[in-house]
Amino acid sequence: MSELHALLAALTLQAGYNAALVALGAAILGIAGGGAGAFVFLRKRALVSDAISHATLPGVALAFIVMVAVGGVGKWLPGLLAGSALSAALGLLIVEWITRRTRLLEDAAIGAVLSVFFGFGIALLTVIQTMSSGRQAGLGTFLLGSTAGMLIGEAWTIAGAGAIAAMLVFTLRRPMTLVAFDPGFAASTGVNVRHADLAILALALIVTVIGLKIVGLILIVALLIIPPVAARFWTDRVGWLIVIAAGIGGVAGYVGAALSAVFERMPTGPIIVLVAFALFVASLLFSPLRGVLAIALRQWQFQHRVHVRQGLLALARREPIYDRLTLRVLRRTGCIRRDGVATLAGRAAAVRALHDEARWQQARRMAALNPAVERYDGLTAIEELLTADQIADIDSRLAANATLVGAPG
Repeated sequence: MSELHALLAALTLQAGYNAALVALGAAILGIAGGGAGAFVFLRKRALVSDAISHATLPGVALAFIVMVAVGGVGKWLPGLLAGSALSAALGLLIVEWITRRTRLLEDAAIGAVLSVFFGFGIALLTVIQTMSSGRQAGLGTFLLGSTAGMLIGEAWTIAGAGAIAAMLVFTLRRPMTLVAFDPGFAASTGVNVRHADLAILALALIVTVIGLKIVGLILIVALLIIPPVAARFWTDRVGWLIVIAAGIGGVAGYVGAALSAVFERMPTGPIIVLVAFALFVASLLFSPLRGVLAIALRQWQFQHRVHVRQGLLALARREPIYDRLTLRVLRRTGCIRRDGVATLAGRAAAVRALHDEARWQQARRMAALNPAVERYDGLTAIEELLTADQIADIDSRLAANATLVGAPG
């Protein structure tokens, strides 16, 4: 119970000033990551964001070395973030240059840049460990993230940069949306596609850089990709996708930071990513639009309607029903008794189903109704696809045909 009380205190910002600031900073980072990641996801540039994150490591290490060389302590966060931004930007430009100037595909360029930059960064970290002040660097926390010992100024820096990234997402959402869906159309409307692409990657770079301290460079790509992927289960509209992704990212950052404050030995970055993944799993299972349970329910409902329809038509035509599932469905809906004899309600429903089928057969013979006939799935009631006048015309034709059939020769 003590841990539960501690978690509630952290979630309500009552676990101390530093813990509250870290939680708010992580929430802002998550909002910015989800919003920017929506465009990265829609533009199918997830691997580029991974390259950006890994390309930050040598910048962090070089910034530390430079600050130590000029007499500083080497752990000044703005300096480390500036170094990581320059390194990531260089890696991004190299990927773009290789893609545009050579025959290599983007994934090959990303693989080369990612491995080389990350390997170079690890080598620099090894060099730092041999320096006299390197043992106190704590640069390893940039791999997986850590808020332990975070200074108030560092938290304000992360929160401020995250807020700027969120505002940029809101300001540039229209041209980036056009480019993400149809670069050709975007270019025809006057949007500079290359600049919009660079804006998307720049937002990913900003989120990556400011997320190094909290999530770490290895896991920051998850905060860019998981929220929009989870949000995609809930909506088909870009505007709502951005809002939902930002919300999921914000909740993941806030709750993850609160859990990290309660379980002090657990690294912050992995907890935030695990919370984001839990939200993804919840979206995967429970989304009413594309969730697994919703799809299974719709499939069951469709099969139920098929059995009811086919069973009623068999009853109307006095045909035997051999399918056991169809018999169970008809019993459950009150169309037949346990001995297989149709009830009054079942007979009435069977007559309506047969009449509906005759209407659709007549509609197929009328060229003017072809668009509606093409949309018919064999189950939908005719009233849902045709107007009252069209149905009246069909009924009059059926009555005329019945009169001709019944007339003496």
